[in-house]
Amino acid sequence: MLSDADRKRAADILIAAEEERRQAVQLSTAWPEIEIEDSYAISTLVAERKIAQGARLIGHKVGLTSKAMQRSSQIDEPDYGHLLDTMMIADGAKIPHDRYCRPRVEVELAFVLGKTLKGPGVGLTDVLRATEYVVPAIEIVDARIQDQRKIFDTVADNGAAAGIVIGGRPVGPTDVDLRWVGGIMYRNSEIEETGLAAGVLGHPALGVAWLANKLGQHGVALEPGHLILAGSFTRVVFANKGDTLHGDFGALGGIAVQFV
Repeated sequence: MLSDADRKRAADILIAAEEERRQAVQLSTAWPEIEIEDSYAISTLVAERKIAQGARLIGHKVGLTSKAMQRSSQIDEPDYGHLLDTMMIADGAKIPHDRYCRPRVEVELAFVLGKTLKGPGVGLTDVLRATEYVVPAIEIVDARIQDQRKIFDTVADNGAAAGIVIGGRPVGPTDVDLRWVGGIMYRNSEIEETGLAAGVLGHPALGVAWLANKLGQHGVALEPGHLILAGSFTRVVFANKGDTLHGDFGALGGIAVQFV
């Protein structure tokens, strides 16, 4: 377990890496004694500093929702990070590639809540009742820490959350069977990844339920208006300068961004 001073130093490192667009040495190398509780505390410190500077918390992201990713990260549950309004990017935007260290994109569904969700005991039907609508999303992820990262590094780095693009057609949570919503990620008109939302714990709403129960252990609720990225159902696609990344969600429409 790290001291409060070491947690603050780790937060300093992550903030500097993001500002300088230069990946930092792994926190797990600098502090081999780091534990997962430290990582979440560091992520929270970074978010709190940004909020103190004017950013606004608008929700959370869930990551590592597939068993394969959990096994590769040597954990047995997903992880989560904070979403701030400064991360929002308009559909169709041209994004400076040098805003990031090493940007990648993932296909997800975003749940926008109409009611409070607070664990413990939140299940799939609770999430569906509390959700105002679901909308296609692309998450931009950007590791501020060098490879090879351990789970402690990823969690401390806010799950690598860097940008959120939403668009397409919003739907009610029970208007379609969300398990069978498909996503195709194109890079420059070529298919890079495909997947179904059922790849998120069997149903994407279960990612939101997990998050509500996890945060509920610390007395934190998911609030009305919060946007929750439920977890990617494709592997990440690297974004190079000049690339156009387009997510096709079938009947729910599409989203695109270009890195310039």
